[in-house]
Amino acid sequence: MFAYKTYVQVEARFYPDGKLEPVCFWWNGRRISIDRVIDIRQACSLKAGGHGTRFTCRVSNKIIYLFFDQNGRWFVER
Repeated sequence: MFAYKTYVQVEARFYPDGKLEPVCFWWNGRRISIDRVIDIRQACSLKAGGHGTRFTCRVSNKIIYLFFDQNGRWFVER
């Protein structure tokens, strides 16, 4: 099964030490809060292609991967 990138609007925090952390994103017009960022690493999207910083996030007891690509755009695998 082939997955697609879905670009999303993200609200993020930037810390003085340079850390970037997403707080929420918008999906189908709804604001989805991120409960916790579990892991941050450079990675490829194996399902949808592309690469960048992958944020492993817990959202309503589900794990999702939110990517920040090299062009400064956020996407999720769909």
